[in-house]
Amino acid sequence: MVQFSTSEFRLTPHIDNLEVANSFAVTNAFCSQFSRGVYAIFGFYDKKSVNTITSFCGTLHVSFITPSFPTDGTHPFVIQMRPDLKGALLSLIEYYQWDKFAYLYDSDRGLSTLQAVLDSAAEKKWQVTAINVGNINNDKKDETYRSLFQDLELKKERRVILDCERDKVNDIVDQVITIGKHVKGYHYIIANLGFTDGDLLKIQFGGANVSGFQIVDYDDSLVSKFIERWSTLEEKEYPGAHTATIKYTSALTYDAVQVMTEAFRNLRKQRIEISRRGNAGDCLANPAVPWGQGVEIERALKQVQVEGLSGNIKFDQNGKRINYTINIMELKTNGPRKIGYWSEVDKMVVTLTELPSGNDTSGLENKTVVVTTILESPYVMMKKNHEMLEGNERYEGYCVDLAAEIAKHCGFKYKLTIVGDGKYGARDADTKIWNGMVGELVYGKADIAIAPLTITLVREEVIDFSKPFMSLGISIMIKKPQKSKPGVFSFLDPLAYEIWMCIVFAYIGVSVVLFLVSRFSPYEWHTEEFEDGRETQSSESTNEFGIFNSLWFSLGAFMQQGCDISPRSLSGRIVGGVWWFFTLIIISSYTANLAAFLTVERMVSPIESAEDLSKQTEIAYGTLDSGSTKEFFRRSKIAVFDKMWTYMRSAEPSVFVRTTAEGVARVRKSKGKYAYLLESTMNEYIEQRKPCDTMKVGGNLDSKGYGIATPKGSSLSGVTFKTLLFVCCGCEYIAVEYRTPHISTLSFIFFLLCSTTLPKDSDFQ
Repeated sequence: MVQFSTSEFRLTPHIDNLEVANSFAVTNAFCSQFSRGVYAIFGFYDKKSVNTITSFCGTLHVSFITPSFPTDGTHPFVIQMRPDLKGALLSLIEYYQWDKFAYLYDSDRGLSTLQAVLDSAAEKKWQVTAINVGNINNDKKDETYRSLFQDLELKKERRVILDCERDKVNDIVDQVITIGKHVKGYHYIIANLGFTDGDLLKIQFGGANVSGFQIVDYDDSLVSKFIERWSTLEEKEYPGAHTATIKYTSALTYDAVQVMTEAFRNLRKQRIEISRRGNAGDCLANPAVPWGQGVEIERALKQVQVEGLSGNIKFDQNGKRINYTINIMELKTNGPRKIGYWSEVDKMVVTLTELPSGNDTSGLENKTVVVTTILESPYVMMKKNHEMLEGNERYEGYCVDLAAEIAKHCGFKYKLTIVGDGKYGARDADTKIWNGMVGELVYGKADIAIAPLTITLVREEVIDFSKPFMSLGISIMIKKPQKSKPGVFSFLDPLAYEIWMCIVFAYIGVSVVLFLVSRFSPYEWHTEEFEDGRETQSSESTNEFGIFNSLWFSLGAFMQQGCDISPRSLSGRIVGGVWWFFTLIIISSYTANLAAFLTVERMVSPIESAEDLSKQTEIAYGTLDSGSTKEFFRRSKIAVFDKMWTYMRSAEPSVFVRTTAEGVARVRKSKGKYAYLLESTMNEYIEQRKPCDTMKVGGNLDSKGYGIATPKGSSLSGVTFKTLLFVCCGCEYIAVEYRTPHISTLSFIFFLLCSTTLPKDSDFQ
């Protein structure tokens, strides 16, 4: 039992824990407390039990002090600790000039605030989409919330009021983050009195505007002293101690005890004796017997005026809070900040006005635009003497010159900043927070991104892209294979093996034909005469083109050497002439190809395409982490790419790299056992740079482009993208010169897509 002590009296609570939605349990608990002879009852109610409790209180004259939602109408003997939020909410809607928004409400908290909003909507012609989220099944709540916000997105509803308590707000925020609706362009108002009670950290850096209300002012000295005392208590005895915050419902509970203490103290000062000894009573008696001194207790409670954790506490004749102040809060990147307050007298008062956001392009000449980019050759590089330079002069590269051209045409000053984490931008699967350059745009740290940033569907959901200023695709980089050593039969390489086989058969065939022709032609036969002593004799007729001589003649002609014999007959000479012409063509072709083979060394590549990669496991392959290439494989439904993604995400050690430079270094050190998947333009650039030990294999796996990015809905996008179009159509190009220690000057010129005529003014409208 917890006791609250003073020097004059002691408050002793009798506690019942029950489910307020169960009217039967509420009735039993109320009757149990009444029969004990309590002086007042403190507790909560919901829409199902509110009528039961207020009916008992009014009938039995027992005061009920509650921090639950305020009720409409008059309920005697009910002291409502929670201030009414309707006026503050309507004032905030008018301040933001909302005329179209969604209203998500929890029906368990009552419908009075919703009714006030709908009444104002009818009067001021607001378009309000009201959705009850109080009866959503807990087992399917995540799926239901995602579906709900996707439907709102189809209706272009990006302004949402969450009239719910902390737990339900946290559930909704979790799903808002999951589907990426926590970025710039969205605005949420949390319509309860505990703006800082929720888990705001997970949405703090999302970029969306988040507003709300706070009844506990942590700048107040009374609150500070309470927190100081609260932090010294033992957490085992007082759960939640040692924290620097307090829930607004807990603050209202603390204030309720203060109100009861002050009321009884005032009764003691007035010498009014209050006692229920022997007068416990039966709440179910018929007719009901009210407590005789209940009116005195009610009057004393309503007359209390003290300063509590929730500010000034004062009640009207109906037991409702008056003369209270509600702080107006907004979530900034550095945490919740008070921007003003609302009171019944002053209404809404704004005390903090924000400077124009980075999306405002009015007066660009007086504004320095923050351009986020990434160190990636040849797009953005540090100059050799960058330590001696300052500002934008420290950088060089294609995107550096592109930024200068855009700034020159737009007429604004800009500052190049290198992204802190060195990443292009991807959304964390757990926290749903964007990193890299995309994150800096989403969370307002930069105004524009000019870098080799790939245009993807996922990124387009949270930022705006220009038309592509460069087209490319995903390609494969491998280490350049070692030079192949010549073999014994390397002399055969200039011609295909099929051609060599045809030459052999032609050689044999021509030799046989020449042999047969010589046999049948009489002109190839001749008689040899010789002397044997004193008598002259003539031998038989002979033919020089026997089978071996025919082969020798054909071989000599093929080698362009000739031999001592030659055909005499016309048919033999025709066969020999055809063979000579054939050998002339073959030897000339062989000589030409042999020269090419001697000057160009052949290299054998183990991989020629993505299919080759997917079919083997000896050569590892990976992509840049937190980049569009990784996202491409993760989302691809093509069998080859899906198979590659399955391998990459489960490979040990990890095949993903933090930077392109790390990926290239891994390719060079892997001795041909690692392939890196990256954009084709970068692949081709690195292939041509010293030490020239990498190469691109196969064609591009997809087709995409680099674009300039701005925050969603940024007015900078219009003027910047038009300028980019002007630069492209004006046939302007950017030449970037690179130097290496071994090459005096090596220039790579990247031309923007351009036409032969300048655009008309109407093209920009």
